[in-house]
Amino acid sequence: MLKIAGAAAGATVAGTALAAAPATAAEGAFAHPGMLHTRADLHRMATQVKAGAEPYTAGFARLTANRHAQSTWTANPQATVYRGSGTPENYVTLYNDIHAAYQNALRWHVTGDTAHADTARDILNAWSARLTRLDGSADRFLASGLYGYQFANAAELVRGHDGFELARFQKMMLDVFHPLSEDFLAHHNGSYITNYWANWDLTNIASVLAIGILCDDRAKVDRAVEYFKHGAGMGSVKNAIPVVYADGLAEWAEAGRDQGHALLGVGLMGTICEMAWNQGVDLYGYDDSRFLKGAQYVAKWSLGGDVPYTSYTRKKGAPGIWSGSETASAAAAVDPAMARPIWAMIANHYTKRRGLDAPHLTKIAARFAPEGGGGDYGPNSGGYDQLGFGTLAFTRPRATAAEATASPTPTAGGSGASPSGGASATPSSSASPLGGKGGDLAATGSSDLPAWTAATGVAALAGGFLLLRRRDRARRDTGE
Repeated sequence: MLKIAGAAAGATVAGTALAAAPATAAEGAFAHPGMLHTRADLHRMATQVKAGAEPYTAGFARLTANRHAQSTWTANPQATVYRGSGTPENYVTLYNDIHAAYQNALRWHVTGDTAHADTARDILNAWSARLTRLDGSADRFLASGLYGYQFANAAELVRGHDGFELARFQKMMLDVFHPLSEDFLAHHNGSYITNYWANWDLTNIASVLAIGILCDDRAKVDRAVEYFKHGAGMGSVKNAIPVVYADGLAEWAEAGRDQGHALLGVGLMGTICEMAWNQGVDLYGYDDSRFLKGAQYVAKWSLGGDVPYTSYTRKKGAPGIWSGSETASAAAAVDPAMARPIWAMIANHYTKRRGLDAPHLTKIAARFAPEGGGGDYGPNSGGYDQLGFGTLAFTRPRATAAEATASPTPTAGGSGASPSGGASATPSSSASPLGGKGGDLAATGSSDLPAWTAATGVAALAGGFLLLRRRDRARRDTGE
């Protein structure tokens, strides 16, 4: 509900903010590139595409067919980006440019065509030269999280490329994105700690982690890792996945809400785990591979399988404004055709890197391969919540027994400034987008109301909305 009029930064803390986290990430130099893709990953993509190997070529065809992956893309930077409210509500411009930068950078690493690197660089430089603020309703915290981690990943791929203004881009990430992401994790927009579903936390954990890697900031990386493990909000792993069952599945709390948000959460948690892994931190295996059990649960459920669900109640609202609660008592209905490009990365980690059995992940990854990216899953923002192209990027050979039991080890060094060797020509493609529903998967608001039985009445909700709007207006007027 608080999305209608988000509290200003610095709002009163609801719940207890975490103290400074102890060092938990791997010590030593950061690996670059070292977010969703390492130099070894990029080399594997380029080598396999050049050799015409499947499924890499099918995955690459999805990339080349995407309109964002063309070197003719021109950026449209804005000084202020609004999401949820404000004029103009222009966040669509931002996420389209981010995906164009990422896709062009990835295409450069596969082919060696510097025109794509130059396009990615120019998009990133244009935004870092102009963007100074994210604004809007509480949805600005979604913007800081989603676009923060995505922007950082695009920049990591052209790090050190000729003409890329890395220092200026880092400053933009530290000044514009990180403060909002950190504020949300600490204060949750002045709400009760359970008011916002897991996705809100997960987007901002991903952003803080990615910005920490981009800026070689150990404290930020440690903060993200510590919150993932022990954070009070719904996005920490034990709150997002609250119940582990005897059959090896673990309940995804948001499965009681709807399928789209559950898929978003799995994709975001996988993104966090992959970025941490590439810096030597194993969140995939944390707490007896709790994420594996949660991802298997969502995969089985999304394909129409029966899954258990333990009734879940959360408190909503904000201290001194309004309060209520809502209960989910069963997993929501699903559409087995709903596609999101999240499965290849997770399935390949557990079955190929670790050599574990994950039949539901294997099945759903195959069902939706080859994965596309932003622009292939509908025109609304939900279709851009993941960077995608997992079939190309994360398909990997099965590890040896020794490799499967080894701890993750970051490979420090390298600027990310040159491609890892690529094919001389880009294959043509007639690939068509996969199915799936559009819609803004990250948004929450009035559309959520019918799914829940609220403990407060309509009059209380309306009064809460008015108080929120008045409080937000007062804060803006006084500069709080």
